[in-house]
Amino acid sequence: MAGKPKLHYTKGRGKMESIRWLLAAAGVEFEEEFIETKEDLEKLRNDGVLLFQQVPMVEIDGMRMVQTRAILSYIAAKYNLYGKDLKERAWIDMYVEGTTDLMGMMMYLPFQPADTKEKNLALIIERATTRYFPVYEKALKDHGQDYLVGNKLSWADIHLLEAILMAEECKPDILSAFPLLQAFKGRISNVPTIKKFLQPGSQRKPPTDEKFVAVVRKIFN
Repeated sequence: MAGKPKLHYTKGRGKMESIRWLLAAAGVEFEEEFIETKEDLEKLRNDGVLLFQQVPMVEIDGMRMVQTRAILSYIAAKYNLYGKDLKERAWIDMYVEGTTDLMGMMMYLPFQPADTKEKNLALIIERATTRYFPVYEKALKDHGQDYLVGNKLSWADIHLLEAILMAEECKPDILSAFPLLQAFKGRISNVPTIKKFLQPGSQRKPPTDEKFVAVVRKIFN
């Protein structure tokens, strides 16, 4: 029996958080080895285990995988969260790329200078409510199913829920104009493996605060 996947990253969300979400939703237990100092990162680099000198890195199935998108695609395919055919996979990819763009904006917000934060927060809310969420609201309406693609849980659903919860941290009533997304959030949050991940004490990481920003700056310069 192969061991549990081992995740190498800092003790915060960043690019690893979507990987944690996907593994948790698939019901896969994983271990984490945290990079807490610049030396920890240098050691990984010097050991030659980071293909492009970057994290996230996940040890899984005898591989040391890097590049967030590659890791996520592998996990989605391995645990049957990647659609039943090429067309479904293409839709999942499109939806995931959209949520990734939105989450990227939110992920970098805490690292921005105080004088630009307010402007960028307003931009995130504007983009979420005019560019991204309307697409998913319409997709759910047109598709007429509980899930975005096909009629079963996929990576697209898991990623969208992660994005919704991040957006609600920016603005708690951000879904007020999207009734189908509100219902979707309730449904997907209650998938047993996801419900477990959303409980206190899970491996889900808290929102990025100033203390964590300082740690990240130290590790990555």
